Amino acid sequence: MPQPKIALVTARPGPGVNPDPDMELLLAAVTAAGARAEAVAWDEAEADWAGYDLAVIRSSWDYTWRWAEFTAWADRCAGLTRLGNPPSVLRWSGDKSYLGELRDRGVPVVPTRYLRPGEEAELPRQHEFVVKPILGAGARFAARYRPDQHQQAREQLRQMHAEGLTAMVQPYMHRIAETGERALVFVGGRLLHTTRKEPVLAPGVRFDERKTAHPGIRLWSPTESELALAEQALAAVPGAAELLYARVDVVDDDQGAPVVTELELVEPNLFLHLRPAAARTAAEAFVAAAGLG
Repeated sequence: MPQPKIALVTARPGPGVNPDPDMELLLAAVTAAGARAEAVAWDEAEADWAGYDLAVIRSSWDYTWRWAEFTAWADRCAGLTRLGNPPSVLRWSGDKSYLGELRDRGVPVVPTRYLRPGEEAELPRQHEFVVKPILGAGARFAARYRPDQHQQAREQLRQMHAEGLTAMVQPYMHRIAETGERALVFVGGRLLHTTRKEPVLAPGVRFDERKTAHPGIRLWSPTESELALAEQALAAVPGAAELLYARVDVVDDDQGAPVVTELELVEPNLFLHLRPAAARTAAEAFVAAAGLG
């Protein structure tokens, strides 16, 4: 039987593109699992995608400001080989209006309002709130505001709308200071591990300042309610059966119950460097998926 060939899809180094802390670990793990593995930039003009049995999107971390290009590439790639996750999932999860869909399906989520370019902004007056883009990653264009900071929030909204970005307005979830944000990582339909990180958005930090995306990250033992919520959320994803990998990020609401902040289904950091054995498990799932192609 021929050896499967797997592309681990990444981005070219450049401004705003962080290095992938898991790539070398995952390349070695995929090789050890019996496949040929290569890191390939998604926009590499010379890449022969048809020559791979599977392309796994791992760290294409410039996709948020190149969304049209990225999704066009995903369509082309999926026509030549198996792409994980598939383009339909990428499009659905790249637009965070899916939070409304999850809410309508009974999944507890952070309350969210959407402000599209040209829409008047009605901002909270009774509590802290967060403004961030509907398409974003790594806290890019995200900021936290007090109720008396509407002027600063409107400045952010003006700049986002000028760039054609739809904004999300959410209450700031204060329990994050106590219990952090947890990320439940799934590969091949199974829980791989869970992490916990400290709050990202500090008071007074402007939306256009660079932020540490995963401060104080560490492994975490998920509670039954966190795991049940993650599984409920993933079951509500259109095309859930096609998910090769997924990350469900949750925080606690004012009553201490977990709610979904977002589903990371495009290119989530899987935090394999925190538990190297997890790289082997992920690699085995990727090699199995390549064998189905």
